[in-house]
Amino acid sequence: MDAELLRTVENLGFDTAWLGGSPPADLPWVDTLLSATERIRIVTAIVNIWSAPAREAGQSWQRIEAAHPGRFILGIGAGHPEIDSGLPYKPYSGLVEYLDVLDEVGVPKEGRGLAALAEKSLKLATHRSALAHPYLTPPSHTRWARELLGPDAIIVPEQKVVLTTDPEEARAIGRRALDMYLGLSNYLTMLERFAGSKDDLVKPGSDKLVDSLVAYGTPEQIAARLQEHRDAGATQVAIQVLGDPAERAQTLGVLARELGL
Repeated sequence: MDAELLRTVENLGFDTAWLGGSPPADLPWVDTLLSATERIRIVTAIVNIWSAPAREAGQSWQRIEAAHPGRFILGIGAGHPEIDSGLPYKPYSGLVEYLDVLDEVGVPKEGRGLAALAEKSLKLATHRSALAHPYLTPPSHTRWARELLGPDAIIVPEQKVVLTTDPEEARAIGRRALDMYLGLSNYLTMLERFAGSKDDLVKPGSDKLVDSLVAYGTPEQIAARLQEHRDAGATQVAIQVLGDPAERAQTLGVLARELGL
């Protein structure tokens, strides 16, 4: 995300930007984006604990917090064994050890969040961070997470959206976004429980699967899917606009008006 788009998002009324990818631990671009805006908060979604050293990431949080108090949350996650090949893969203990170092560096609970899908990681997110950020999850997962974590936990699921009323176009765009995740074991385990059968999960993914993970249609229909997450217990919903990047700001503007921001 560039500064111009972030200013647009801020002016539309959105209060938080969830920035994807696996950035390096020094996070220099966060300073630039926050300096270019006035109020919006940034959450990394996510810093990979296997590639970004905890101490350096914690020092980056300290630097950013000093310059922009209360506007940055260090979102971390354990990545995937299929991608982080060659590394000892113990995601839960890796997260715990990473959080221990963040404690040592002085990053408070409210300054960090965790990507979380399964029960142990969701509970860890609640106990040792400000929020849980489930990714690629349908509203049924949101409901389960809320029941698991109780009324006070901050749960912010991600929802992919395509602003088109053409189902075939929306599914084609959605399948391109889903392709990588349908090869990752932790997502497959979660999706089989909450979004479809093993047959649905075979690449490129069934229509049923895509429709459960990608909201499309009119602005009203997309807003209704976002509301499903809210009704299921989401504190907020992180919107990921798929399709032409040049149309991202326009789509967010349409949704902002529909959502009454």
